[in-house]
Amino acid sequence: MIQRHSYALTATWTGNRGSGTSGTRDYDRSVTLRVDGKPDLLGSADKPFFGDPERWNPEDLLIAALAQCHLLSYLRACVLRGVVVTGYTDSATGEIELSGDGGRFIGVTLRPSVTVADAGMREAAAEAHADAHAWCFIANSVSFPVGYEPIVEVAA
Repeated sequence: MIQRHSYALTATWTGNRGSGTSGTRDYDRSVTLRVDGKPDLLGSADKPFFGDPERWNPEDLLIAALAQCHLLSYLRACVLRGVVVTGYTDSATGEIELSGDGGRFIGVTLRPSVTVADAGMREAAAEAHADAHAWCFIANSVSFPVGYEPIVEVAA
């Protein structure tokens, strides 16, 4: 049975400095992202694209979506494999390539560092990353490679 879930978000440009988009440097790239019932997220363009480096940019958000999707899928995979995860941190990176007026992501690498409760869980914990990768909705939706380089440690 196919299930469908819908998601809604409002993106509001808040960067009109008074003359709208009269010139490339005449407007701010500020955006407020809103989902009902959740805190607002302040966005902008990345600094090289005249944005505010203190705000989230679309590139940050895409990498964050991939990292969080893998993390949540991974935790579920570990539950199904009987692996007790006690810690998880990902140092994800992504790279874009610009050409002419456009650009695209050419890859994202997730680097999850996982801590498990027992040494006997180490192998299953490492294998669960393949499940997480296969189950991640976001990774399944992008047209560039998403790799992962996991480290599994045992709690002291």
